[in-house]
Amino acid sequence: MNAVIPSPTEQAAQGGAGSLAAAGPWRVRADRSLSEVADTVRALLAPHLGARLLPDGDPREHSSEIVLTLHSTGVPLARTVGVAPAGTAEPTDEAYALTVGADGITCRARTPEGVFRAAASAAQLLLTTPPDGAIEALQLRDAPHYAWRGLMIDPARSFVTPDEVRRVVDLAALYKLNVLHLHLTDNEGWRLAVPSLPALTAGADTSGPDVSDPDVSDPGASDPDASTAAAFYSADEYRDLQAYATRHFVTIVPEIDLPGHCATLRAALPDLPPAPAPEGLADRFPFVPPLDLADAATHSAVSAVLADVCALTDGPFVHIGCDEAVGITADAFKVAVRELRGLTRKFGKRPVAWQEASRAGSGPEDIAQFWVDVPMMDLPGSAEELAARPELAASGMTMEIASALRTFFAPSDHDVERVLAGGGRLLLSPQSHLYLDRRYAPEVTPPAQAEAAARLGFPHYLPRDVRHTASWDPASHGIPDESVAGVEATLFGETLRGIDDLTTLLLPRLGSVAETAWSGRPPLWAEYRGRIARHAPLWRERGLVHFAAEDVPWA
Repeated sequence: MNAVIPSPTEQAAQGGAGSLAAAGPWRVRADRSLSEVADTVRALLAPHLGARLLPDGDPREHSSEIVLTLHSTGVPLARTVGVAPAGTAEPTDEAYALTVGADGITCRARTPEGVFRAAASAAQLLLTTPPDGAIEALQLRDAPHYAWRGLMIDPARSFVTPDEVRRVVDLAALYKLNVLHLHLTDNEGWRLAVPSLPALTAGADTSGPDVSDPDVSDPGASDPDASTAAAFYSADEYRDLQAYATRHFVTIVPEIDLPGHCATLRAALPDLPPAPAPEGLADRFPFVPPLDLADAATHSAVSAVLADVCALTDGPFVHIGCDEAVGITADAFKVAVRELRGLTRKFGKRPVAWQEASRAGSGPEDIAQFWVDVPMMDLPGSAEELAARPELAASGMTMEIASALRTFFAPSDHDVERVLAGGGRLLLSPQSHLYLDRRYAPEVTPPAQAEAAARLGFPHYLPRDVRHTASWDPASHGIPDESVAGVEATLFGETLRGIDDLTTLLLPRLGSVAETAWSGRPPLWAEYRGRIARHAPLWRERGLVHFAAEDVPWA
């Protein structure tokens, strides 16, 4: 059985056709109109094949080929649902067909994007086969279920260099993800240069942890390394990253997280007033006061920031945050959300927001990222439960804080209803399964990675095994397909110290997320665990550290 992830819907062995030697040498040959796609495919293969990958125009005749061609596939587009991240009215045609024969692998699709998805499958077929092995002759045909298949990473809390972002884009492309959501701003840092307000990226990170915020870690883990405290993407670097992602058929969606999570903006503009606070909440718990978008100076500053971000962004979407605005009244929050949405649309982009934005109303053009309800939060319900989870006490959790969090997040239990009632779309990112900053369970932790397992991941979440992530079913939330924008995993950087930490939390869990997002249903664990096990050499060859969880039978 082949190890392609996501597993194609239609697979048929070509009986009597022999097999294809993996040894090569290999070349990539393409229709003239697909020359840029071919270049991108060669770049993806180069770290693995080395001298076995012949350069374009190499005169040697005896080689196996990956052929890229525009051609009808017979795969219907009708099964794709959701919001197209490239901004087209209808989901892009990503359907593809692939044939393995004795001389090579032929990738066919009606669009360049479809050809690239086929090439990702071809690359996996080749790279999960030992060099002295053979690829069976077969035919694959497939098309995605969800149009938006994303991954969010968090440079705000743990900076990811431009070169590292490109490595994440490569990984996303290999698994047919098509959105990279960059959480660029938070209390811990502002990571995109904004021409109208250079003070945002002029200094070091500005704040310690907000213990009322379940997306921050304990004080010892949340402070970023001084060497990256002032790190950010220049306008040119951001443009280059977007161009690189586009060549991989990945859309970058930037997030400017407001009106809460705004310590960096407050540091740049310290005279901005706090938003009106609910009675009795002020001074009870430490939090950064959210912004008051009814204030003229605040509105002007935010407008200038969003104008620059929208102008710098090539894609059609800008994420405006709107989550966890601790310390703002309901009315002030509604004003903030409506102004943030309106400004983003004024500057030519379509806003995406976390689910809390639904409390300001929701219409057919709104996309809300569904991430939480109270049961997902794993909060202790009693002092005995808290005592049974010492990692919570170590992170500063108390029963008073747990009660405050439960009260604060109670409205989240009805956010999905609000979105559906208004005709909006939901981007599925449930914390229970798709927050990849969740610790790995001790029972699947190999001894060699015990330290990493104990250090990495948000301590308020229950640790889980790899199977837990792979078991997630989009249908379990009861949301009609026509109301789903797509699927997106998130990886917040509360405990990360670099790219190795990021990929340790990402791999192997990203594979099942990609498969579920592509197929619309979870993989069968008994079969899937064998496929994902064969991808470890691929990750190693790309220099990506993975977690060797013991519920996966690694080769």
